[in-house]
Formats: sequence, C-alpha cells, structure tokens
Amino acid sequence: MKLKIKLTLIILLFLFNGFLRGQSKDNYNMWFQYLMSAKVSDKNTLTALTQYRSFDLAYDTRLFLLNAYLDYEVAENIKPAAGAMFLVLESYNSDDSKKIRYEKRPFQQVTADYYIGRTSLSNRLRVEERFISNPDEFQVRIRYLISVRIPFHKKGEKEKLYGILKNEIRMNMEKEEPFDSNRITAGIGIKTGKNSALEIAFINQLETKKTSNYGFIGFRNNFDWRKKQK
Repeated sequence: MKLKIKLTLIILLFLFNGFLRGQSKDNYNMWFQYLMSAKVSDKNTLTALTQYRSFDLAYDTRLFLLNAYLDYEVAENIKPAAGAMFLVLESYNSDDSKKIRYEKRPFQQVTADYYIGRTSLSNRLRVEERFISNPDEFQVRIRYLISVRIPFHKKGEKEKLYGILKNEIRMNMEKEEPFDSNRITAGIGIKTGKNSALEIAFINQLETKKTSNYGFIGFRNNFDWRKKQK
C-alpha cells in the first residue's frame, strides 16, 4: 500500500512540476476531453469523444474536435475499428492573427490489449486520411499508441485511483519529413462511479523544432447498450 501511495505522489509531483516548468511560448495550454464508450453487442463497442484545447487556460481556442468509431472483437482483446473525426484547428500567424482550418479525418485502427498481473497494456495502430482546408491539403498519417493503466488498489478492493502512462508517435506518409510528433502522457484517474472516472494528466508533445505542454482534464463514461435477454 505504501508503494502505491508513493507512486501516486510521484505522478502528481511530475504533473505539477512539468506543467509549471515545461511551458513553451504558449501559456498554460489546456486540454479538456469527454469520452463515452458503449457496448452495443457482445463483439461491438462504440466510442465517441469530444476535445477542446486552448492556448491560455480555457480562453484562447486552439482546437475543437468530434470523434467516433466502432470496433469489432475478432479475437480475444484484438479489435479492428473504423471511424471519423471533424476538427476545427486554430493557430497563430507570424503577425499574431488567427488562422482557422477545418479538417475531415476518416481513420482505421486495430487495438490489442494485454494484462501483466492487474496492470493493463494497450497497443493501438491507426491510419488517418486527413482532408484539410485553407489551403486544401491531403495527408496520410500513421499513429502508434502504447498506454498503461496501473491499479492503485489491492485485489478484491473497490477501485478508487489508477495511474496512466502513454506514449504515441505519429508519422507522415507523404512528406519529406516523415516525423510528425511524439506525445507523452502521465496522470491519474479518479473513479467517480462504477462506470465513470475523472482523469488529470500532464501531456508533453514534441514536434520538429517545437515542444508543447498541456494540462489535461478528462471525464469518461462506460455504458452497456446491449439488449437484455428477458
């Protein structure tokens, strides 16, 4: 139990220290997210999420997106999926004026989940087709995400806290510079109900000649929409 408390404190200190000291020229970048996952059959799960990112707390919009996909479990813990995303991208020009771009992004992915004891390990490979406006542009991007969920409770106890560690690398397929970005996430999840949780994290995103850091606040819900047998 003492080890789990120490792990929690280490993650919290990492989040706080990274957010305060790791700022780039953007001030207090924030990332807000709501994620909903629902079982629609024994093999299918529908996932939908929305995100809002800002340059300065919640006041200066950086990105807004809507995302949904449906997966199918073809083998134990192996789930291919297809979905789509719509994004509003806002960035600053050199003269400090705002530039707004819109993106439509269909994607395909496969997820493989494993367990090491009670710690879950998830691998996701995603291919995206990005249709971006202003100016019109088409890109194909590949993303690989590995994420770890660490339980902070004893076996048989009610879950209250869990640790979150993620790393995702993104590569462009049709550019001279294939590297797009690498994103590291560290945080904690706080269970607010049997099927819901609040997540708080620090995100570091490394791009070519640029680094961005975010404070992350997310909320997730899990539902079961399968028809109950009478």
